Amino acid sequence: MKPVSKLIVPLLASVVLAWGITAESASHREAPFIAMDPAADNTDVYAFVSYDAANLARAPADRRVTFILNVNPGQDPSDAPNYYNFDDDVLYAVNIDNNRDGRAEDIVYEFRFKTENRPIGGPGGLTSPVPYLGNPHITALGGLLQGITALDGPGSEGLTRRQTYTVTEVRGKNRTVLFSGRSLIAVPSNSGPATMPNYAALAAQGIYSDAATGISVFAGQRAETFYIDLGAVFDTLNLRRYLPLLTGPGEDNDNVNPYGVNRFSGANISTIAIEVPITRITSDGKPAAASANPVIGMYASTARQKVRVLPQPGAATLHNGPWVQVSRMANPLVNELIINTPAKDAWNAAEPENEAQFQAFYTNPVIATALELVYGVPVVPINGSPKSNRTDLMGILLKYPGQALAGSNCGVPCSELLRLDLRVPPTAPENQSRLGAALSTDPAGWPNGRRPNDDVTDIAIRVVGGTNYIANKAGDGVNFLAGAPGITGVDITANGIAKNFPFLPTPYDGKNRRHVDCDETGPGANPCGPLVP
Repeated sequence: MKPVSKLIVPLLASVVLAWGITAESASHREAPFIAMDPAADNTDVYAFVSYDAANLARAPADRRVTFILNVNPGQDPSDAPNYYNFDDDVLYAVNIDNNRDGRAEDIVYEFRFKTENRPIGGPGGLTSPVPYLGNPHITALGGLLQGITALDGPGSEGLTRRQTYTVTEVRGKNRTVLFSGRSLIAVPSNSGPATMPNYAALAAQGIYSDAATGISVFAGQRAETFYIDLGAVFDTLNLRRYLPLLTGPGEDNDNVNPYGVNRFSGANISTIAIEVPITRITSDGKPAAASANPVIGMYASTARQKVRVLPQPGAATLHNGPWVQVSRMANPLVNELIINTPAKDAWNAAEPENEAQFQAFYTNPVIATALELVYGVPVVPINGSPKSNRTDLMGILLKYPGQALAGSNCGVPCSELLRLDLRVPPTAPENQSRLGAALSTDPAGWPNGRRPNDDVTDIAIRVVGGTNYIANKAGDGVNFLAGAPGITGVDITANGIAKNFPFLPTPYDGKNRRHVDCDETGPGANPCGPLVP
């Protein structure tokens, strides 16, 4: 083995900084500060023209677009008794730029939550040590606790801790509370089949639609749809083949997992989803094909108030002052793989339109160096730019189509947003390609927006690695939503794509999700030996 040169040592150190400290992706615990604040941690963000049957059948001028933000990463379905909730003290927001100036403040959808404790049987009734109660064997108390079958009213008695929320549409100085006069209830975590005998039907009650505006909303638990061999990736790119090439027969197909281990198989997530008519978000209120600005940009953010006063035990925490952004996300994997660790917290707090201060991370990304060091395959940018001046990455992630860079600089505007061309028709679920608009003939996937089934890990590795990695079909060996066939529900296809709003699958339940011990045998058992192809 040859000695490591003095030049390689600092490069390897930089790789460790960029890869070793973050724990999860796409933006799961991606920065040191937000890793300690899961309820405010933006994990994945999606924006796409809705691909349910109803929207596919609509005329293009009448179609709708869906925005999704997820928080609370890597939920083990069995983690009782408190399970997973949104934070009453966090401002969750979907921020939209509809005039291409890079400032995502033209339309903002804000979500605020409120948690209530509900005595069994109403005011003055029994209180409970756990948030969800229900079992068909409980015949006492008038049968009130035989199972949670409703979010409100009869059948909801066992829902002893519940969250409601509000949705506000902000346009400049104008604020409109949507669904005014209606109680919006967040769908609780899926604790198990005794407590919640028909979870899919219960969750369907948490989809709220307004015929007057055409807007639908949902908040609650869903199955995690991000998929990645996380353990291998963050073991300093120690993928389960030395060279991450999907070259065997069918290994690059969308419906196989040739050798990777999906960290998020069987995990759940907390989801906020909103579906809006396209004409409501274009800058001129016109259908996408007729609009002066048919391409929008968006990002999701979470914020906390600046001052937090810790109380005496039993008293409420006091929050005061202006809102301070603590997490943001637009394109997947940016804060993990582009922004180096010392700048990650500052990046989360910065507004996307100020991305020029971080442009050096895009022009000379450490991830590209890591690929070359680990695999010995040269990085060749797809647009012919030098490896130290990745104008291709700036163009994809920081500019709208047709906006020019200023030489090797980002220029103005320079904004890290997830961009979506509203003119592109949606692709039906059964026809979607996991490699999206970047590397397939399916124009409706990332980086043209992002859908839950887009394989952003493989796309990112190939695009950052350039022509050699594209030609050799580089990837992590996880090509679809592993474990999805074990989820039941009428809205799930065989490959795990949810076909209807809110477009994420039914979450796994707490009782039946197993972590198999090494000495167990039978279906699903794992001898805990080395994982090899």
